Parts: sequence; C-alpha cells; structure tokens
Amino acid sequence: MTDVDTRPVNGHTLTKLQPLPPDRLDGPAAVPEQPAPPVLDDQAPAPAEAVDRADNPLADWLTVPDTPVLPAWARSRASITANTAALGRLCWWHARYHGIRVPKYAVKTVWLAARGFYRATAGLWPTLSAQDHTAAVTALRAQAKARPEDVELAVRLQLAHAARTRTRRWRFGAAATGVAAAALGFALADPLLQGGIATAVTVPLAYLGRGKDAQFLDQAAPPLRVDMSAQQLNDALRAAGLLKSGRAGDDEKEPRVACTMGPVRDGRGWAVIFDLPRGGGKTASDVLAKREVIAQELGVDEIQVIMSRVRAAQGGNAGRVSMWVADDDPYLGTPNPSPLAKAERFSVWEPIPFGQDARGTRISVPVMWQSMFFGGLPRRGKTFTQRLMTAAGLLDPWVRHYVADGKGGADWMPMRAVAHRLVMGAEDDAIEALKAMLQELLTEMERRFAILRELPASVCPEGKLTPGIVEKYKLPIIFVTIDELQEYFTAMEKDDREEVINNLCRIARRGPAAGFVSNYASQRPDAESVPTKLREIITIRYSTQVVDRASSDMVLGKGKAAQGADASVLSEDHVGTGVLVTGPASFVTVRADYLDNTDFAALCQKGRAMRAQAGQLTGDAAGDVTAAADAQGVTVPPILSDVLEAMRHSPRMFTVDLLAALVNLDEDTYGDYDAERLAAELDRAGVKRTSKQVKISGENKAGYQRRDIEGAVPVEILLG
Repeated sequence: MTDVDTRPVNGHTLTKLQPLPPDRLDGPAAVPEQPAPPVLDDQAPAPAEAVDRADNPLADWLTVPDTPVLPAWARSRASITANTAALGRLCWWHARYHGIRVPKYAVKTVWLAARGFYRATAGLWPTLSAQDHTAAVTALRAQAKARPEDVELAVRLQLAHAARTRTRRWRFGAAATGVAAAALGFALADPLLQGGIATAVTVPLAYLGRGKDAQFLDQAAPPLRVDMSAQQLNDALRAAGLLKSGRAGDDEKEPRVACTMGPVRDGRGWAVIFDLPRGGGKTASDVLAKREVIAQELGVDEIQVIMSRVRAAQGGNAGRVSMWVADDDPYLGTPNPSPLAKAERFSVWEPIPFGQDARGTRISVPVMWQSMFFGGLPRRGKTFTQRLMTAAGLLDPWVRHYVADGKGGADWMPMRAVAHRLVMGAEDDAIEALKAMLQELLTEMERRFAILRELPASVCPEGKLTPGIVEKYKLPIIFVTIDELQEYFTAMEKDDREEVINNLCRIARRGPAAGFVSNYASQRPDAESVPTKLREIITIRYSTQVVDRASSDMVLGKGKAAQGADASVLSEDHVGTGVLVTGPASFVTVRADYLDNTDFAALCQKGRAMRAQAGQLTGDAAGDVTAAADAQGVTVPPILSDVLEAMRHSPRMFTVDLLAALVNLDEDTYGDYDAERLAAELDRAGVKRTSKQVKISGENKAGYQRRDIEGAVPVEILLG
C-alpha cells in the first residue's frame, strides 16, 4: 500500500509514492502483530488526533497540503533581492533602449496622427455631407424622371433636396465653428496648455492611425526563433515512435505525455519536464536515443535540444524527461575566459572550474581520486581543454607535475618552469625518457602505499591520501599529463608499447588512492592508438568533435551515443566545446573555458614562484636553464632557448635531427633553416663549439653538444 507525497521540485509540485504508515493499511493481515510494549503508570498513550484517525472520512480533505505557500522567488530574502535587482536592470535597459529612439517615435507619432486624421475625416464625411438624406433624394429623383407629370412627386423631391441642403449647411457650419473655436483657444492658451491639448488630440489620432499591422515601439528583444507547445511536443514524440497513434479522427483518445512543468520560457529557450504515458512500453532512455528525430520534428538542430533523465533524487522516475530547447546554437559566440587566469591560488581538492553548459550554468569537475581522458579531432580545442586541469594544479604548490607531449610543440613548453619531469616529442630519446618517467612514477606509487600502510587509522582513516598527510609527510599530489598518446604508441616497438600501456594502466587504476591524477589525451582514440583496456579504466572523459558515433563511443564509452552523449553532432564551429562524461549515466555538453598560451605561460611562472617559496620546486624545473632565466628576468636569445628545449633528452644531437626538432617546435620560425644558418645564429648567440662532429651510437656526424649550448647562457643563471 502506498500514499501520495507531493514535493516541490524546481518550483513545481512533483508527486511520488511513499509507504503508508501501519495504522493506515487496510485489513488486519497487512502488518504482523507485534507484542505491545508495557505501558508504565506515568506513560499513558497519547490520544490520536481526530484528523489522523483512520475512520475519519474527512482525513484526506483536512490534510494540510505540502505545497509551499509562497512562490519560489519569494521564499528567501536573497531570492527577492536578486529578482528585484534583475527587474531594476531590465527596466533600466529598456529605458535606455527606448529613450535613444524617442526622435524616431516622435516622427512615427506624427505620421500615425496624420493617417488617423485622414481616417477620422473619411469616417465623418458621410455625416457632414448628409448622406443619410442622399438615398431618399436619389430615389425621388429617379421616380421624378420616370413620371415628370406627377406634381406631388416633384414637390416631395424638392422638399427632400431642400432638407438635405439645410442639414449640410448647419453640419458643416457647426464643424467649422468648432474647429475655429479650438484653433482660437489653442492659439490663446499658454505653451504648457498647448502641449497638453496637442497631446490630447495627437494620441487618439495616432491610435486611430496605427491599424492592426502597425507597431509603434521597436521590439526590444529579438522575436522567438523557436516556439513550443504541449501539442507540438506530443506530435514530435509521436512522429519519433515514442507515443502510439490513436484511431483516425479520434485525436482526443491519443496517448499524450503528462507535463509536470511547462513548456515555459527559460532563458534563451523553452523548458519542459514530462512523463511518458504508461502502457506504451517506452522509457526516458528511449526518448534520449531519439534526440535527432525529435529535433527535426520541432524544427531545430539537434545541438539545440538538451535532454536528460529526471532521477528519483529529484522526484523523477524511469519515464520522466527534462528537455530544454534553445532558440539558437547555445555553444557559439565569444569564449568564456577561465577564472583560473586571474586566481592567485587554488586547491585541487576542490572541483576545478571547467566551463559552462548550454544554459550558462557553471560546470566544475572534481579530479581527486579520478583519471581523465580527452579525445577528438585536431584543432578543436582538445589540448587547450586538457590544460585547464593542469592550470588548476599550477596554482596549488602541493601538486607535482609529470608531463609528456608526443607532438613536442609549443603548447606544453611553458611547463618547463614547473614540471618535475617534462618529455617533449616522440623521438627515440623522448620515448626512453617517457619510459623512465613511468618507472619513476611506479616506484613513487609503491613507496607511498608503503607509507600509507604504516600510518595509524586516526591519521589515515581510509587508507589514502589526505590534505594533512600531503603536507606533513611531503607527499604532494601528482598530476600525470600525457598529450598525443597516439604519437608514442605508433613510434614504439611492440614490446615497448605493451610495457608503456601496462604501466599507464597501473597508474590510472591504483594511483588515485596514492594521490595520482592521470590526464591523458589522444587525437585518434581507436584500438591501435589508445588500447581499450586503458580507455575503459578512465573515470572522466571528454570529447570534442569526432567523425561519427562510433568514434564518439570510443572516447566516451560504449553505448554513450545511444544515451545522448554523442560528440559527432558537434560541428567544426564548436571549437572548445565537447561532451563531458563523469559517470555511467552522467554527461553534459560543455563549452570549456578559454585559457590562451599567454595566460597559461603566466600561470606557469606563478606556479614556479609558489613552489620555490614552498620548497616544492623539484626535478627538471629546478635545473631548467631557460625557466630559471625567465624567473630572474634575464633575457636568453630565443635560439638558445629553443635548441636547449629540442635537446632536452639528449647530451648531443646530429644537426639534421636538431633541425627537424626545431621545425617541429616552431615551423614558422625554423622552417627555412639549414645547417649554415643554424650555425650562424648560434655563433651570434655566443655558442662556442668544442667540436663540430658528435658521436652517437658509434656514428660520427655534424652536430652539437648540449654543454656547448649551455655555455652560452649567462653565468648568473647557472649559479642561481
């Protein structure tokens, strides 16, 4: 047995079933008898109120409704203040909008008044010209012509004509006298009264002249591009096969959805919450899978239709759907700047600000105890979005960064100021550096687990890292960031590839409890580029535009496109927009915050200063010559900085390989370089080569020693 419980959700009352209390169950066998507890002398049972008695026929009628007395906007002082302020801003905006158009409205008023005067004159003319007498005069004249010998008829015509003439004279005379008197009074009145008289005359005339199609004020808001009604919604669902069709000509008996809210205007779109009818065998998941068909029936693009299930926690059920239909594409326009760009400090124990959804709601992503994967086509903002997670970690001095970029471009170069380990490119030496970095991470992970096992439960109650343990035992959170995974996997031999994949899986699977946050990205998330066993253990996934639903499922998870999480519906215009999946049934399309290279580089320098102050500047960043120069404000020639970056993993490098690495680093600058020009530029920067030949793997060729390049760096940087 159940009872009905109504609860307000989003300002509307939703109904769900609650178990009945035992005293309201029908029948003696509904609840097994329990022995009554002994009643003490001083504990008499409380008498039941009349309303609560099961035999009271008015119990349901007298039950106090659970619906709030006040509307949602009036239930708190903060809500009233916010709505009042919004109303003031709206009124002020409209006052400015229409105030600047007053001259235009004045001209339009004069034109409408003139048209109204013409219409008034045309309407009064039949009365002034005594057309009510004209019909009789015309009829008598026709009869008199037909019977000219009829004297009586001639007399009647003469009398009718005379009566019309007299009527015209006094009507025109009265009108002329009235107009003259009004003109004289207007001329003799003072200016203030003249203005009132003019307004009193002009406004009615303008109203008379406006007609049905004329619009006096400009439309302050653009017209709705999308209109929506319950009937349109039912028709769309029926066309998608989600509602059964009734008999021909019997529309009233057709199954319909029950709208628990709306359709109502909500921001720049329409919102509705509806329940599918029972007996049709359709669920909310079926509705989400028909997103494209529903959008077509509503006359919009599927990117404008945002749908989700309403779960039980929000008063929903398996057949309840929340739908929002935007007036236009909600993911276009000026990018939203990341709040991290101006932040002074941030704790990664808090959710990281990530972006905004279609309705402008702020989306934040918790990364502790999580692993992340970013995928999508090139030049869709994938790397910029992935860097948002790293940017948050830059502002926390108790985060240690391990970074590898398979492309080896400029996107991650600023991290040399902060990263404990930084691997750039996918050449042989970079692959060896990546393998060494992963081994270092595995060793650190096992060391941390050994420390956590020895800590008492009072210090480490859940067997994993806490903010207190991080600082007390000097165990910073570790961000493992690898971009362009496919570059490493395609460049490796089979054995190396399997080793790296297994190590990455171990870090993503066991590392979160030790404070490891994995952040991987790939352009081609197929089985060859990023194996399934690695992708399937990632908890948070984000995909920019991909070519089809299958590719979307490779990034976001199998079956996600059928649930509505489909990145293939995005277009090339949706740069920085992607589908974010945070759980088995939790997803949202997000327009990620924008953080450009300049702001990211500034955050790296800020992060370096914070770590130096906290004693957490370690690894490659502590010994990076270029980063140290930037921190001290010393200018290093760009050619030295770039060559040192290209030779990061090599003590020596052939000239041919160095030129290729420089082109990969900055093709616009080094695309035309050859060996002679490179040598000339380095000589101009102060490089003194100890030898022009270098030996690598038993082979002698023209090349450079890293120590020769570092020798051209100012001494104060090396000493610092």
